[in-house]
Order: sequence, then structure tokens, then C-alpha cells
Amino acid sequence: MAAGRGRVRRGGGGGSVVGGSGTSAGGGGPVTASRDRYPLDASNQGRAADVSSASGRERGDRHGAPAWADRALSALLGRVSVTHAHVGDRFPLFAAPDTGTWTTSGRGSWTGGFWAGLLWLRAAHTGNEADHAAAVRCTARLATMLDADTATRGLIFWYGTALADDSASQVLRERAARACLDAYDHELGLVPWGSAFGGPRLLARVDGVPGLVPLLATVDPCAARSLLRRHLELCLPAGGSGWCWRYEPRTGWTARRDPPPGWSRGRPWLLLALADAVRHLGPEGFRSVAAELLPPRGVPVADEGRPCGPLDTSAAAISALALLKLGHRDQAADLLSELVGGHLSQDGRLLDGCYDLGSGTAVRHELVWGSFFLACALAVFTGRIGAYSA
Repeated sequence: MAAGRGRVRRGGGGGSVVGGSGTSAGGGGPVTASRDRYPLDASNQGRAADVSSASGRERGDRHGAPAWADRALSALLGRVSVTHAHVGDRFPLFAAPDTGTWTTSGRGSWTGGFWAGLLWLRAAHTGNEADHAAAVRCTARLATMLDADTATRGLIFWYGTALADDSASQVLRERAARACLDAYDHELGLVPWGSAFGGPRLLARVDGVPGLVPLLATVDPCAARSLLRRHLELCLPAGGSGWCWRYEPRTGWTARRDPPPGWSRGRPWLLLALADAVRHLGPEGFRSVAAELLPPRGVPVADEGRPCGPLDTSAAAISALALLKLGHRDQAADLLSELVGGHLSQDGRLLDGCYDLGSGTAVRHELVWGSFFLACALAVFTGRIGAYSA
């Protein structure tokens, strides 16, 4: 999904950046550190095998997580502080791999909740009152998206409030859940994709399911269950998969080609929604479907139809959190070790994320949701938060 289809604005340095919905070149500052990958172990840098080998690894905490996971989480949250100092009240979307400069949004687009979530993770990590206040303020700014006609309000308001500990954020989550329930179409059995980002309104997209399942479950579990089941029926038919479907009253549902069948985040998004359904709606067959969607080893390419194309670390980060929620700790550990050892820079930037391969937007970049899901998965892996805290 792109950040809206709008005008192209010029950054201060004369370079063009993606426009639409108030996006601009944000801060982040020039990155002076090298792109050296994060060392998994001081005596054996870059070798992911240390995660599964009991010999020669440092123990990080009572959960038996290795010390590299603690260090990686600290680096990610340190990067949050650097980013926050430069973007101010704007929301970071993606950052260039060479400079670390962020493209930002005034309202957050569909990714605003991930930035708020990162600020909450930082506040819990540091215990600093100023960091806590920053998280509270950022979450409050998400309210501008309450009336946006988009199913991605699940992503925005679940991940933006799930880690919050203040009453205002709880009220915001409740308001968002009610707003999404009001948008629920009983005939279609789902919350339509919506018109907020342009294009047809009556779409069913896989990235409109995660976040929305647990959010709707707080006010109407039946609607949440129907939403998920309808997307499963559409996205996982026998013999193939389609991640976006359009509804026409005369013809019913028709598959669309964007995103493509080999899209890296299709299965991870659905797996995450299923993992949350197991907790918030009860197993009821969801766990068995999730077992069929478990990811293969390694970081996926952004599009299976372009096997020599760029990778998408954000898809792997989503999968890592879903695996932890489903209890597949060893598989999650392997994936986390590959992300940290192969794609996390020493200054806490998860690189090699692909925002939108079709349009060529940010195809090897640092993505705010990739950073959020990696940080959240590491926080779960090291025992700092529960698997279903977010």
C-alpha cells in the first residue's frame, strides 16, 4: 500500500519525495554511521546460528533470550529517539538507506499507529517521563483519522493504543472501535477498504484485516469473526491466493492484481490477524488455518513473481511477531536472528524493507512498520512485554 496518490513535493535539498496526504521529506538527520550490520555476538559477529546454539551465547533474560536481542532492541529504540528529535509532530513513513532521512506525513496515513507504538515501547524501555508524555501526545494526534473511511483504522488505532497506559488512549481506542463497527457492512460481512486513499471503496484487502480483528473484538466479536472469515474465503481459495478483491452488486467479488499474488506482506498480514483471532475470538479453526500460513525460512522477496528483486524485511518482522503469538518461538528466533544479523544497522535502522515495489517507492528502505514489528517482536522475545500486549 502506498502513502496515498497525491502530488510530488520537493524536499529542502531539491530532491523529490512522495506527496499525497501531506507527506514530505522529514528529519532523521544525516546518518554518519556506517551500514555495518548489527553484531549478533561480540565474538562472532553476524552469525545467526548463535541463536539456536546453546554454547557460546550470552543469556539475555529469564526467558533465555540471547543478549544480542537486548542490544538490538536498545538500538531500535535509540533510533526512535533520534527520529523523534527530527520529525517533531509529524509521522515518519520511510527513510532512505543512505542518509536516514525520513519521508513524513502530517496525519500519519495508514502507518501512524506504528509510530505511536514505537514511542510507547521507548517509554516503557526508558521509564522517562518525557518519553511517556511524547507517546501520549502522539497517540492523541491519531484522533484526526477517526472519521477516515478506511479499514486501516485497525492498524492505526490498535497498534497505536494497545501499549498505552493512559485513560485518554483507552477512550480513543473505544471510539475507534465504535467507528469501525459503524463502517461494518452487514451484507458484505466486512468493513470495506474505504475511500480515504482513493480508488474504489468496496474492496476487501488483506491489509485491512490485522489490527481490525482485535479492535472490533472489543465491541462486537461476531463482526470481527465475520470480517476475518470473509477475507479468508476470498484470499485463500483452493489453488491460489488474491490479496485484494472488488465488489460489484451485479457481479459480486472479483480479484484484482494489485497487490500481486506474490506480495510479500499478504500472508504475514493474514497470519497476524489469525494469531490475534486465536486470542480474542477463540481457536474455532483459526489455529489450523494459521498453521497452513507459517512462513518459510528467511526474509522474503517483495514479490515472488520477481525472485531477483528486492527483499522485504518488514514482512519478516510481521511474521516474527505472529509466530511468537502462536507459540512458535524457535522459528521466530531464527527469523529475528536473520533480521538483526543481516539487516539491522548498528544505529538501529532495519533496512531492506520494500514499501511499494509496483510504483518503485522506497524499495530498500527503513519502514516505520518494519521497525515497529521488529521492536515489538524483540520485546516479546526478551520477555519485556507479553505476546498479546499489542
